[in-house]
Amino acid sequence: MEYRRLGRTDLFVSRLCFGSLTVSPLQANLPGREAARVLRYALESGVNFVDTAELYANYDQIRAALVGISDRVVVATKCYAYRRDQMENSLGYALRALGRDYIDIFMLHEQESVLTLAGHREALEYLVEAREKGVIRAVGISTHHVAGVEAAAGDPDIQVIHPIVNRCGIGIRDGDAADMVAVIRRAVKNGKGVYGMKALGGGHLLDDPEEALRFVLSCTEIASVAVGMQSVLEVEYNLRLFSGLSVPEGLRAILRRQPRRLLVEDWCRACGECVKRCSAGALYIGEDGRATARPAVCNLCGYCAAVCPEFAIKVI
Repeated sequence: MEYRRLGRTDLFVSRLCFGSLTVSPLQANLPGREAARVLRYALESGVNFVDTAELYANYDQIRAALVGISDRVVVATKCYAYRRDQMENSLGYALRALGRDYIDIFMLHEQESVLTLAGHREALEYLVEAREKGVIRAVGISTHHVAGVEAAAGDPDIQVIHPIVNRCGIGIRDGDAADMVAVIRRAVKNGKGVYGMKALGGGHLLDDPEEALRFVLSCTEIASVAVGMQSVLEVEYNLRLFSGLSVPEGLRAILRRQPRRLLVEDWCRACGECVKRCSAGALYIGEDGRATARPAVCNLCGYCAAVCPEFAIKVI
């Protein structure tokens, strides 16, 4: 496994990052012990970087996997706090729930532009103070926007950027894949550490995952790529790809499956909360009176499921 320095931070991360959204209650909802087993296998096989978020509600899964090795693992999390007191609460919760004295990377979740950053400045300033005290090691943002990367690239308080990047530009709200790669390169020249997300387009690029991952890995400025994995076999497959090893056809055949989809149950009452929450603009209320997704736009993040009061939405 290759390890790279994340921008100008002191963090060295594996090229493969374990994206924990997949095992969380928002997606596969693996039992805690099984999620910890899959993650632990990755960590014992060379992965040293885990991505999560307050929204994912899976700090317990990660804490269980880190027993005895927590000091060797880089953990990144994020939240939507925009006020100082909100961020203080979120950071405190993460520390307690993960059983750690510090968080390696704490990010503002889903920033869109310089205007969004301005609206979250109070929370960002709290993170900078926490970094100065050693409670976090790096401050960052996640974003689905080219403009979000651009804004973070010029902000001296931000060290790490976590953007959507994939060969088809799926999920990028204000540009295409070429636009995103170009702005990532500018950000890295400014000293920012970048690790990507949604390299497989939220499941839409699973028809040829190796081509999709090769595209992202060819952008050498990207230090690491978060990939969702929900089984030991998926971990083994990605470990081989990221280490430049061949993938046995038998393993490839086992993992070849239909792309995931968004399931809206019959009991959806069309309240519209998911539509408001969808940052991709993929959801709308259909003629059948249920939430409906535009497949070409939906990146299968599962965030809509977190706000559904009827638990009627799932990624399967």
